[in-house]
Amino acid sequence: MTTCALGLDFGTESVRAVLVDTATGELRATSVHRYEHGVIDQRLPGSTESLGAEWALQDPGDWLSGLEATVRDVIVQAGVDPALVVGIGIDFTASTVLPTDAEGTPLCRLAGFSSHPHTWPKLWKHHAAQPEAERINDVARERGERWLGRYGGRISAEWLRPKAWQGADEAPHRYDAAAHFIEGGDWIAWQLTGVRARNACAAGFKGLWHKRDGNPSPEFLRTLDPRLAGLYEQKAQGPVVAPGSRLGGLSADWAHRLGLPAGTTVAAPIIDAHAAVLGAGIAGPGPLFLIMGTSTCHLMMAGREAQVPGVAGVVEDGIAPGYHGYEAGQSAVGDIFAWFVANAVPAAYREEAEAGGQSVHDVLSDRAARLSPGASGLLALDWWNGNRCTLMDADL
Repeated sequence: MTTCALGLDFGTESVRAVLVDTATGELRATSVHRYEHGVIDQRLPGSTESLGAEWALQDPGDWLSGLEATVRDVIVQAGVDPALVVGIGIDFTASTVLPTDAEGTPLCRLAGFSSHPHTWPKLWKHHAAQPEAERINDVARERGERWLGRYGGRISAEWLRPKAWQGADEAPHRYDAAAHFIEGGDWIAWQLTGVRARNACAAGFKGLWHKRDGNPSPEFLRTLDPRLAGLYEQKAQGPVVAPGSRLGGLSADWAHRLGLPAGTTVAAPIIDAHAAVLGAGIAGPGPLFLIMGTSTCHLMMAGREAQVPGVAGVVEDGIAPGYHGYEAGQSAVGDIFAWFVANAVPAAYREEAEAGGQSVHDVLSDRAARLSPGASGLLALDWWNGNRCTLMDADL
């Protein structure tokens, strides 16, 4: 029997696992586990206090329980010898950032910290850090910081630095208590292997790292806020590793929990949408790839770096080693559809779906397919979580 590769996809509302035959590419098994707490955007678990507008958090315990459940499920489904699983790949929504202590325990899991929102992971679509993002953009333009042009001239509230700075602004003691601010994908890989590193995809597209220039300077960060001067050297430090590279081996503890051999290769993570480029069979420059989910990403690779206004980023090794990855897209798609189905669909459509044994999504899709573009005269703007490209305005 041939060997298998295990893929883990940590999304907005669930984690998915796939088991793939390495010789043929055949999909041997899939499993989905919905997060118990989903997107935490109203109040923390067990709390009655509102988080306020534009907050979006997650529970890291949901990631781990979903990881364990889905991996064991695909092994059972496929009926394969666990020893034949030769590698584990990880993708994750980004920028999903969590503060941890020095050993990697999320602050929200420590006694006395769970009731403080800034100790929980901020999900990619957490937009409450928009004031910090705007101040970063303003100061970068005033100083002529050349890294800003690589991000279309404006960074997003979704990224690592605004989220970390929001914590420093609003909860300085919690910010001081964090030994690390780490991307969710890198944290999962750290748990599995004991190796803490930054994947080049998230570090570049969401953390402002550049392969030759490194991180933005401490002088720039100090201009923003003296507390941020050592952010990269002290709280977001670590070697940057190209996605897909071998990061380390599966620890004995996690090998036992997952039912896999200790030492199984774990690859450096990648952002979820960017992993889909490779999954679609694109291995080099040329094609433009679009993936639709909760949001959309429009992605391509090229042999050189160019600064493009309104494009959300260009990162060397950001998708595949040796190429410059480009990212654009919109910050709401599936979110809009889900809200519409839950809140704005006439009762007759629900009755039609029930009578036909379909979902409401299917009924709406069937009806939409009969329309020509523009036939209804309705103009719908996808400014739900703001505009990602080309206006780069999260306030819309």
